[in-house]
Amino acid sequence: MGLTKQYLRYAASAVFGVIGGQKANIAYVTLRGGERGRYVAVAACEHVFIWDVRKGEKVLILRGLKHEVTFLCPSPDGVHIAVGYEDGAVRVFSLLNGESNVSFNGHKSAVSAMTYDALGARLVTGSRDTDVIVWDIINESGLYRLRGHKDVVTQVLFVKDRNLLVSSSKDSFVKWWDLDTQHCFKTMVGHRSEVWGLVLLNQENRLLTGSADSELRAWDINYLHEERSVGEPKVKKGKTLLDDDDDEDNAEGGDDDLEERILSCEKAGSLLREARDRVVSLAADAKGRVIACHGNDSVLEIFTVLEEEEVQKRMMKKQKKAKKKAAKTQGDAGEEAPPQAERTLTDEILRLTNIRASAKIRWADVLLCASGELKVALLLQNNTIETYALKVSDRAPAPNKTARLTLGGHRTDVRTLAFSSDNLAVLSASGDTVKVWNRSTLQVIRTMACEYALCSLFVPGDRQVILGTKSGKLQIFELASGSLLETVDAHDGSLWSLCLAPDQRGIVTGSADKKVKFWDFELMKDEGSAQKRLTVKHTRTLQLEEDVLCVKFSPDHRLLAVSLLDSTVKVFYTDTLKFFLSLYGHKLPVLCLDISHDSTLIATGSADRNVKIWGLDFGDCHRSMFAHDDSVMFLQFLPKTHLFFTAGKDKKIKQWDADKFEHIQTLEGHHREVWCFAISPSGDHMVSSSHDKSLRLWERTREPIILEEEREMEREAEFEESLAGGDVPVVPGETPGEAAPASKKTVETVKAAERIMEALELYKEENRKMEEYKYACMAAVNKLPLPKPNPILAAMGNVSPARYVLDVIKKVRSSELEVSLLVLPFQYAPPLLRLFNDYVKQGLEVELVCRCLFFLLKIHFGQISSNQMLLSVIDELRTNTVSKVQEIRDVMGFNSAALQFLQREIENKEEVMFFADATGQLAQKKKKRRKRERAVLTIA
Repeated sequence: MGLTKQYLRYAASAVFGVIGGQKANIAYVTLRGGERGRYVAVAACEHVFIWDVRKGEKVLILRGLKHEVTFLCPSPDGVHIAVGYEDGAVRVFSLLNGESNVSFNGHKSAVSAMTYDALGARLVTGSRDTDVIVWDIINESGLYRLRGHKDVVTQVLFVKDRNLLVSSSKDSFVKWWDLDTQHCFKTMVGHRSEVWGLVLLNQENRLLTGSADSELRAWDINYLHEERSVGEPKVKKGKTLLDDDDDEDNAEGGDDDLEERILSCEKAGSLLREARDRVVSLAADAKGRVIACHGNDSVLEIFTVLEEEEVQKRMMKKQKKAKKKAAKTQGDAGEEAPPQAERTLTDEILRLTNIRASAKIRWADVLLCASGELKVALLLQNNTIETYALKVSDRAPAPNKTARLTLGGHRTDVRTLAFSSDNLAVLSASGDTVKVWNRSTLQVIRTMACEYALCSLFVPGDRQVILGTKSGKLQIFELASGSLLETVDAHDGSLWSLCLAPDQRGIVTGSADKKVKFWDFELMKDEGSAQKRLTVKHTRTLQLEEDVLCVKFSPDHRLLAVSLLDSTVKVFYTDTLKFFLSLYGHKLPVLCLDISHDSTLIATGSADRNVKIWGLDFGDCHRSMFAHDDSVMFLQFLPKTHLFFTAGKDKKIKQWDADKFEHIQTLEGHHREVWCFAISPSGDHMVSSSHDKSLRLWERTREPIILEEEREMEREAEFEESLAGGDVPVVPGETPGEAAPASKKTVETVKAAERIMEALELYKEENRKMEEYKYACMAAVNKLPLPKPNPILAAMGNVSPARYVLDVIKKVRSSELEVSLLVLPFQYAPPLLRLFNDYVKQGLEVELVCRCLFFLLKIHFGQISSNQMLLSVIDELRTNTVSKVQEIRDVMGFNSAALQFLQREIENKEEVMFFADATGQLAQKKKKRRKRERAVLTIA
C-alpha cells in the first residue's frame, strides 16, 4: 500500500466578538454571594457568557455543545442556571464552577420559556413544539408533559402556594393547569391575537398579559376554596323527583362549575402602552412590584404596582374630589346620594417612567434591590448590553445609565478579516468600526470608526491597515495611534476587493464601477508635523465591461485574475495588462477566488454553489465540485499547500484538496451564514465571521485525518439522528391524552437500553455456566475448578453478574431511565423482575429499584399479570418492597424528628428563632391582619 497524504485536523478554539446573542433572553445572576445586579447572563451562540457589568469583563463561560441557546432561567437560590437549547434540550449549570451535571431531553424543538418553582425543586419548560414539561430537578427526571396548546408556548409560571401552573401561547390562549391531576381546568379566551408574555402580581391574585396590540390586559384571580373557608359552604340540595325538569337548565352550567371549583378569572381592565406594536418581552421583579415591557422599538416602559394602603389613600382623595365636584354641580338642586369614586386599574398600576435605549431592545430584565433602587438590564438588537438604575420611590424617577458593553464586539456583521504577518493580530471590520484583536488573548487592542468596510489588509510592517468601503473609498489607519491617516476616493462604486502585490510595494483594487486600479505605497510628508506618513498613489487603471467582484495577483506577480459580474474570470498579464485567459463555466457570478502559492492552480467559488479548480497554464477546468448548499462566499488556499478552505451561506466551512479533488473536513459551529475568514500566514490559525455576530478561532491540531474514517463518522452521525427521530414506543392500552411522559427517545436512551440488554444477556450466560458447573460437579468424582468469569466482570473487580446488572442500571441518567426501560423488549422484563426481588431483599438501591419496578409494571401490566410464572415473583416483590420502603420511611422520619429536636434545643439555648420560621410566622400575622381589615371594610 502506498503512502497516503496526511491531513491535519482543524478544531474549534474559541468564540469571541459576540456580546449577547439575539435568540435568548438576558437574566440577572449572582456569583458566589456577590452583590445583586452586578452580573448578567446572556447567550453567545451555543455558550452562555456571564458578564460583570461594572468592569465590562466576561467572568464565566458556560460551554454548550452544538445547538444555539434559546432561553435562560436562574434558580431562586442563585446557585444554578437552567439553559434551554435549539434542539429542545435543557441543561442545568452550576454558577460556582460553570459545570453542568443535570440535563433533560424532552422537547422536539427549541425551548421558548422556562421557570423554576419557589423552592427551585421543579422546573417547567415550554417549547416551540407546543408542549409544556415539568421536570424534577432533585431526582433529575421528567415528571410529565402537558399537551393542549396549538402554537409556540411563550410563557409558563408556577403559582407559588398552590400546585397550579399557568401558560400562554401564540395560539391566543392562556391555560391553567392543575398539577395534582395534570390536566387543563381553565382556558382563557379573552385575547384576539398571540399572547407574548404574562406576569403574576398582588400575591398572585392578578394576572397581567401582553399580546399583539397596545393593551396590557389585567385579570383578577379568585381562588375559590379560599373564599369558602371565610364564608359558609354551599348547602347541597337533596334531589327529588320534582327536580328532573331543571336538569336541562343546569346542564349548560355544569362545565363552568368544574372550572370554578379551583379559581375564577375576571377581566379587571387594561393598561395602555405607548408603543403600538406587539409586546416583545414582559418582565416583572421577583415580588411583582415593578413591571417592564417593550415592543420592537428602543423604548422600555416601566410600571409600578402600588401597595394596598397607597391605593386606599388615592381612593380617599378621589372620593373627596368627586364629592366637591358633586357639591358644585348640584347647586340648588335637591339632595342626591353622595357620588362613589370607582376603583380602576390605573389607580393600582402607575406608569413610572420610560427608558430610551441607544438601539432597538431585544430582551429586558429587572431587579428591585432592598434599597428601593431598580436595576434594569437591556439586551439590544445590535450586539450591546446596557444597564440602567432608577429610584422607584421618586415621583418622576430619572433613569441613569450605569453601563454599556460594546467593546467586545461589532454592532453589525463583520464583512472582512485579515491576519498580520506575525500571526498575532487579527483585523475585523464591519459597517461602522474596525477592530484589531490579540489572537492569543482575544482582547480588543484597537477600535476605530470607519465607513462600511468590504475588504481589508495589513500594510507590510503591520503598522497600518487599509480598508476598502462600500462607497468606493480607501481608508488608511495607523494602529499605534488608532487614527485615520487618509481617505482616498478610489472608485465610484463599491470597492469589493483588495489585493497586496507580491513585491509588497503596492495594492490592486477592484470595484463595481467596472475598473481595476493599481496603487503604489508612498511616504508623504505631513503638513502639520515633520514626520512622514503612508499614502497610496494611483498608477494604472484597467477598464472592463462588467462590475469587478474579486481581484487576485498570482504569487509570481506574472498574472492578475479578475472575476466579473458576467460569471467569468478574466486573467491578464500584470506588466502589460494584456488579456491572457477567460475562465468560463460558472452559471452565477464568481464571488471569491484564490491562486495557489506556486501560481499553477486557481480555485473559484461562485453563487451557483460550485467550486471549480482551473490550471493557470491553459485555463483548463481540472474539476468542478458541488461545495455548499448555498452561495460560496469566501475561498482561500492554505500557505505553501494545494489545500484550500471555502465558506458558504449554509453555515459551514469546508476544507478541500485541489490535487486529489477531495473534501477533507467540515468545520461546523456557526449558526448563520459565514461571510468570510482569514488564514494566518503560518497556516496554524483561522478566524471566521458570520451573520450570528460571532467570530470563531480555529486551530490546526496535530491529529491526522483519515478520510475513510471521516466519511464513516459522518454516516454514523446521520444514522444516529434518524434513529433518534424514530417513533416513540407505544405503551399498550394508553391513548394520547393531555398528560404524557416527559422524556423522549434519543440516541442516548437507545444506547442505555442496549447496555441493559447486554448486561442481562451476560447475567443469563453466567447463570447458565454455573448451572452446567453444578451438574458437572455432581457427575464428577474429584472437585472441578470454577468456570472462568466473563472478562467484563473481572475488569469490574470480580463483581457478581447480578451486581453488574444493577451497576449498569445505576449508570443510566436519571432523566433517561424511563425511556430506556420503555425501549426494552418484554422478554427482558421477567429476569429483571427476579433480579429486582433479590436487590430489594438485600436492601440494594431500594429507591432506584422501586422506580424501575413500578414503571415496568405500568407498561407491561397485561403481560405480567397474565403470566403464571411471574405470580410468585410479584407476590414476593409486594411483601419485600412494602417492608423495605417502610424501613426507609422510618429511618427518614427518625432523622427528621432528631433534626427538629436539635433545632428546638439550639433555639432554647440561644433564645433565637431560625430565620425561615420567623419569616413564616410574620407572613401568618400579616394574613390575619389583612383578614381583620377586610372584615372591618365590609362592615363599614
